[in-house]
Amino acid sequence: MFGLLALLMLPLFSVSQILDPVKWTFKVEQSTPEEATILLIAKADKGWHVYSQDIPPKGPLPTTFAFTKSQHFELVGKVVEPKPIVENDPNFDMVLKFFADKAVFKQKIKVLSQKDFMVKGVLNFMCCDDKQCLPPTDVEFEVFVKGNPNAVVPANTTQATADLASASQDSLKNAALAKAKTDSVARIAEQNKLSETAADQAADQSLLWFFLVSFIAGLAAIITPCVFPMIPMTVTFFMHDSTSKRKARLQAIVYGLSIIVIYTVIGTLVAVTLGANFANFLSTHWIPNVFFFLIFMVFAASFLGMFEITLPSWIVNKADKQADKGGYSGAFFMAFTLVLVSFSCTGPIVGAILVKSAGGALVMPIIGMLGFSLAFALPFGLFAFFPSWLSGLPKSGGWLNAVKVVLGFLELALGLKFLSIADQTYHWHILDREVYLAFWIVIFFLMGMYLIGKLKFNHDSELPFVSVPRIIMAIIVFSFVVYMIPGMWGAPLKALSGYLPPTTYQDFDMNAIVQKEVGAINTSGGGGAQPGNDLCEKPKYAEFLKLPHGLNGYFDYKQALACAKKQNKPIFIDFTGHGCVNCREMEANVWSDPNVLLRMRDNYIVTALYVDDKTELPENEWITSTYDKKVKKTIGKIFADFQITRFNVNSQPYYVLLDTNGNLLTSPRAYDLNIDAFVKFLDTGMENFKKQQGR
Repeated sequence: MFGLLALLMLPLFSVSQILDPVKWTFKVEQSTPEEATILLIAKADKGWHVYSQDIPPKGPLPTTFAFTKSQHFELVGKVVEPKPIVENDPNFDMVLKFFADKAVFKQKIKVLSQKDFMVKGVLNFMCCDDKQCLPPTDVEFEVFVKGNPNAVVPANTTQATADLASASQDSLKNAALAKAKTDSVARIAEQNKLSETAADQAADQSLLWFFLVSFIAGLAAIITPCVFPMIPMTVTFFMHDSTSKRKARLQAIVYGLSIIVIYTVIGTLVAVTLGANFANFLSTHWIPNVFFFLIFMVFAASFLGMFEITLPSWIVNKADKQADKGGYSGAFFMAFTLVLVSFSCTGPIVGAILVKSAGGALVMPIIGMLGFSLAFALPFGLFAFFPSWLSGLPKSGGWLNAVKVVLGFLELALGLKFLSIADQTYHWHILDREVYLAFWIVIFFLMGMYLIGKLKFNHDSELPFVSVPRIIMAIIVFSFVVYMIPGMWGAPLKALSGYLPPTTYQDFDMNAIVQKEVGAINTSGGGGAQPGNDLCEKPKYAEFLKLPHGLNGYFDYKQALACAKKQNKPIFIDFTGHGCVNCREMEANVWSDPNVLLRMRDNYIVTALYVDDKTELPENEWITSTYDKKVKKTIGKIFADFQITRFNVNSQPYYVLLDTNGNLLTSPRAYDLNIDAFVKFLDTGMENFKKQQGR
């Protein structure tokens, strides 16, 4: 059960929204009609800072302000900034000027118009905390300024006419350049807005789903052998220790709240101490993934009865002594003792929730632990509050050990997912799809044999007969085994698409062989190749990267853009990853639809950019990021940086439609299994592309 819930959480690991820690507001101070002061106010979240206008060339980008020229006002001097903090910045290892919490920049203007007018412009800023920096961001602003009734206007003419008559060719050129810059910034801002809207929706759905899954995990943890017997024991402790029912119930409330606080504090500590860079390391590097695989195998062996996993006795004994003191502090330490004693059963699911920090979102571990602890504490608090309910609980016995053994089989099967992620990311090919499926088929077959009593483990009770619930579970498990068998020959197995290696990672695929044969017959028969299959040149990295469903495409943005210009076709970009569960589900359930597949194949240059691939490129292909100033050497890091700096999003899957100049054709999309919506997304992009071409 724990392993299954852990794997259910994996789709959420890839969802992470870019932070927005600095908010800008704009005001006007106008003490006299002749002069006004524009206030540009930056408010930064705790721990973040905005840089000064005065920054050394080799440091971060300074904060800059560009005001759109107008006949209604003229600038007086330059933008004045408050006194900055001058300290060493660990991101750049140099002494820099920056502002924390709040900074008010001021620009004085001389009012030249009798009528009210708007002052418009664009500012560019970069912000960092002690661990990371966000890419430079453009922010448009406009503020309302009252006119100056004392402004001098030439006789018999309007101010606009007088100003236009006196304007030189140079000033007209400057105005045109300023307008072009503003339009460009507006276009970029609109593209970023489209990107952020899709990512915000995905993030909101992810938080709610993650909370619900964590809550269910907490309920499941209650029926484990380490936890279930603790319910009557702890409730009896409160009833015997208290002098009144009122006091016992207050202690029960403290006890339940303490469980929630303990687990949530753990989640908060993980969220605060593990940054985005370490999170990316956890989710994609082979070391943590192999480590998690081994942890799952160890817990599986323990659940199957090979040995018991317990914390050192001195830790539990020390907490237990504090609990014996009674009172409200005793209730807290009783909760702490429960957390320690139940570690061997709750460890896998708690660990799976905390690994959510691998997605880089700080709030996720807190939300997950809150959901888990709320469900986990619920029965303890309720039974302590209403002790008469205890008589309705089933007795502990052999059924609890059976639950533990079933969990052991699930741990064995689902721990393979971590090894599979490392295997795909580094192209080891030791766990291809059919090998992965072979393990699952054998593991679940043995689970079915255990359920019908044909397999017995240490600590199992005698099974005189097979109960109806066990028979039903066995039927489900054996049916699942039968369902998986065709996958050995390339069947898509859509229900498992998020948890299995992709079909492109299978050596023997009957579907691919049939498609290849059909293509050969079509070509030799004079029908020609299928539409959309022609590429401009051999795709880079095609030796180890593949597209699903027989699609042809690229795995490099520059190569795809060049081909798009040559064929005059828009680009479909799929920001994906080897370890992205949601990506596999989209490919299996949405891309496979004939209406989607036909449009992708015929209308677009399909491009898959893997953000977690560890293949290191030649030195002449390395890039230095404008986001964090670090050198990117691998395919994954280069395209992850491209996604962040270009679209201000780092979640996968993320689908973008671009024209031949690299401009957005429509709002990007994230994970969504609605096929009709995806078809509309593709059609809208194509319609907008045709409008650009005048067709």
